[in-house]
Amino acid sequence: MAESNKMKDMPVNKLMIQMGIPMILSMALQAVYNIVDSAFVGNMKTGSESALNALTLVFPVQMLMVAVGIGTGVGTNALLARVLGQENRKKAAKVAGNSLFLGIVIYAVCLLFGIFGVKAYISSQTVDAEVLTMGTDYLRICCVISFGIIFFSLFEKLLQATGRSLYSTIGQVAGAVINIILDPIMIYGIGPVPEMGVKGAAYATVIGQVASAVLLLIFHMKLNKEFDHGMKHMKPDAGIIKEIYAIGLPAIIAQALMSIMVYVMNLILKFSPSAQTAYGLFYKVQQFVLFLAFGLRDAITPIIAFAYGMRSKKRIQDGIKYGLIYTTVLMVAGLAITEIFPNAFATLFNAGQSREHFISAMRVISISFIFAGINVAYQGIYQALDGGMESLIISLLRQLVVILPLAGIFSIFVRNGQAGVSLIWWAFPITELVACAVGYMLLKRIRKTKVDSMN
Repeated sequence: MAESNKMKDMPVNKLMIQMGIPMILSMALQAVYNIVDSAFVGNMKTGSESALNALTLVFPVQMLMVAVGIGTGVGTNALLARVLGQENRKKAAKVAGNSLFLGIVIYAVCLLFGIFGVKAYISSQTVDAEVLTMGTDYLRICCVISFGIIFFSLFEKLLQATGRSLYSTIGQVAGAVINIILDPIMIYGIGPVPEMGVKGAAYATVIGQVASAVLLLIFHMKLNKEFDHGMKHMKPDAGIIKEIYAIGLPAIIAQALMSIMVYVMNLILKFSPSAQTAYGLFYKVQQFVLFLAFGLRDAITPIIAFAYGMRSKKRIQDGIKYGLIYTTVLMVAGLAITEIFPNAFATLFNAGQSREHFISAMRVISISFIFAGINVAYQGIYQALDGGMESLIISLLRQLVVILPLAGIFSIFVRNGQAGVSLIWWAFPITELVACAVGYMLLKRIRKTKVDSMN
């Protein structure tokens, strides 16, 4: 198989660039979904401020759905790459089939929440009736039609595990283009389509996601010939599911912690709706930059996992080295863009009363990008080497243990009038620096126990 030979023989630095660029583009386009929605919604004729606030409040649940889909896909990706490295075709088919079974279960949970839990969730963060209505409408649509993003995440990782990352990017581009075309048509009402406002933004998003998922399903069935396909392989296998989540659960928790962090930050900033909206807008810009690191991580993980499966010490070491170098380069570029053009982003979103807070957040929080990107690369390395616990530790530090207490403490000074809201933003770079220091120590330990001792 040409793709498997590439994973085995191509120099790691070239392989990482070849696989990484499509994955980076894919993840960047995934972040574009939320940025595009916010940009169009922010320019609505009426209710734009409320609409932007509503999108800020629904964002954590959107992230959580993506978290479970991507986390399951990460476990599938690493396990499938390792099994293919061992040339075990039968088990590879079971791994792929069980991941799709898990996708059905995940969608069922999202559907139930969309029907019964959305209103209670939104009302916990706001008392504004207009924001509550807009947020409920948007999130309910995204949950009920969430099968698009869930199965896209799974098919994307199945293609990446076999080295076919270009095709996952094609699917992502198709969905993003559809979303961008439909957003103004459905939000503002163009031609025969009625003006739907926030509901239109939700429908444009899920239609794009479903289109991406369908296209990747076709690529998966046509191109992934390293293992067999069919319903029989979807029969639940407790052993396979356990192996998937031994790798993927830390990734799910890591992504879920991001949702929890954003939700709690919304509660911390509840005293200032404009600061709350500004944080939600900046978080989407931040995710766009960090998704570049996530995309490269999705190349780092299968490359190192494949090398780990074939017991190639040199390829593992090269994967670690080039993964960290390339991630740092990406994050330096992201830092430069956000520090130089904060006003341009504020204008894109028509931030209004939130503009000052938004620019302040961008100036301060973007300092954390380099450390945050390295932390993401660390987690990809850990996952490839069965280091789920190490990955979980970094996630807990970044999204729970350090960030939320710091932000909560800083918010006390803000409410007492002793400092500006920008003090809260400083919790982010402090947190990422602490996590990066711990991550370096964990990397040294996992290299010593998993790589250096390898014959």
